[in-house]
Amino acid sequence: MILLHISTGLILIASLLPLWRHPHWFVRGMDFPRVQLAVCAAGLVVAQLLVSDLSHAATWLSVGVAALCLIWQLWWILPYTRLWSPEVKSTITVQPDRRLRILTANVLTPNREADKLVALVREQSPDVLVTLESDLWWQARLDILETEMPYSLKCPLDNLYGMHVYSRLELEKTEISFLIEDDIPSMHAQIILPSGDRVRVHFLHPAPPSPTENPESAERDAELVIVARSIQSSNDPVIVTGDLNDVAWSATTRLFRKLSGLLDPRVGRGMYNTFHASYPFLRWPLDHLFHSAHFTVTSIKRLPSIGSDHFPLLTELLFNPQAGKDQKGLQADQDDHEWADEIAEDQSADANSVPKPEN
Repeated sequence: MILLHISTGLILIASLLPLWRHPHWFVRGMDFPRVQLAVCAAGLVVAQLLVSDLSHAATWLSVGVAALCLIWQLWWILPYTRLWSPEVKSTITVQPDRRLRILTANVLTPNREADKLVALVREQSPDVLVTLESDLWWQARLDILETEMPYSLKCPLDNLYGMHVYSRLELEKTEISFLIEDDIPSMHAQIILPSGDRVRVHFLHPAPPSPTENPESAERDAELVIVARSIQSSNDPVIVTGDLNDVAWSATTRLFRKLSGLLDPRVGRGMYNTFHASYPFLRWPLDHLFHSAHFTVTSIKRLPSIGSDHFPLLTELLFNPQAGKDQKGLQADQDDHEWADEIAEDQSADANSVPKPEN
């Protein structure tokens, strides 16, 4: 019985800790396992009802705490299930000249199964391939795709933050930037659709908060904030994609969505957990694609393993401003703007440093 009470106390601490906006990796890390915490909280409720003495007030207090923790965790994760109303409309009629298929793949630098990714690209025929953690070894293997995807951006690095973009569609106004950290790149461009429409794109891979990399999330959060602020006043179609090293339901990802006004096509459709590929019980959505209301969503697929610790993610959108004009995402309030100010000021980060490949 004591063990159940202790376990309930630990679940309570884990549930409340992210409310503290401290950027320490352990605090921010509690945003990640909300599904796992919800499962544990549900198990504790059942276990206490089955084995505890229900005549004791302490038992009911413990049951109540576990139940509240369960409800709290569900509040964060239910939007990423089919129980929620979709945030983005589904495509009704596909128009090939306005279609955009983007495949995002964190390849894991020491992974040597490049042939799996190349085969997957040729099977799925994305318009754009974005790779994270790709170094010179990966570049040498991926350059074979240039016969089909002749437009590219390349930043091979051996620090787990290399990045490559290969595209069938023409890229213009391209730029590689190091927004917050000198060794963490981001890529920015316009994609020209076959229809002639231009789409502003940002490819990101900020470093995660962790004891082995950045002990705080400050750098990651600042990059997300300034990119979001660079987008918020744009009327152009915009897409942001990549491995953000943050989960879809975290407070910081929600802040990014509020500031940018971008939509999450996974809301109401599923979590599409891409990490960790090897541990089914320890999975969460780290690879993202957000877009402006100019698009509807045709499909989202988590693709088979390529030997990495991430699964690739394939998202197909349709550029259809008329159909999407009444789509609404999250709205920022004064507290959100003040928090964003604190995050940006902590890293001396400025939205004006973000490239704006606009029309």
